[in-house]
Amino acid sequence: MNISFKGRRALVTGVAHGIGRAIARELTQSGAAVAGADILDVALGEEDKGAAFARCDLTKRADIESLVRAHGPFDILVHSAGGVCGQVGRPLEDVSEADWNAIIAINVTATFLLAQALAPAMKAKRYGRIVTISSGAGLGVSLTGIQAYAAAKAGEIGLTRQLAHELGPFGITVNSIAPGFVRSNPTSEKQWQSYGAEGQRQLIERIAMRRLGTPEDIAAAVLFLASDQASWISGQTLSVDGGK
Repeated sequence: MNISFKGRRALVTGVAHGIGRAIARELTQSGAAVAGADILDVALGEEDKGAAFARCDLTKRADIESLVRAHGPFDILVHSAGGVCGQVGRPLEDVSEADWNAIIAINVTATFLLAQALAPAMKAKRYGRIVTISSGAGLGVSLTGIQAYAAAKAGEIGLTRQLAHELGPFGITVNSIAPGFVRSNPTSEKQWQSYGAEGQRQLIERIAMRRLGTPEDIAAAVLFLASDQASWISGQTLSVDGGK
């Protein structure tokens, strides 16, 4: 299937590395005009020609509105930023309110603020594609053991379903992708190493395809859901996890 995004403008978050970076590159190479956002500085490579990257705190409405004014309006939103904010699994009673709020903010609140900022232009055009990157942790139990992460990803999936019903009459689809384990950033790499050789072997043996995912695996699914070929798919969460 040859998917083209020529003439489309896309906003991709979490582009400093890993999954978000792969999504931004694939959309750019497929013809989209891509603006990337991350709280970290982004080093540009040869593959990023044509994309515009900005440093942005996605938990702040003012930062998002500034980003939209500078680079929008957008036809496509992919919210890949999120994760565990550098945290590790701890007993419930050891988790501070600030640590809980940080994970909820970047995963759930940012999804809401981004959709809220981009929806008016999409509604006016009667076209839009919103894709959230959630996690298998939102559908089951998180391998990280982080309570806020499991709750945030479940919340992101619930918000995806709700927005799909609200925005569908305007020609806007809203879907989520729930990746399996992908070694895509320093945090996931640290988690992978913590399992040791035996734990790594057991994790891979629980995957039908007997391999970990790659950022490109996730990007391929995003491109489909963001395309016109997926115009009658909305409110769905697609597990891209190699089969479990």
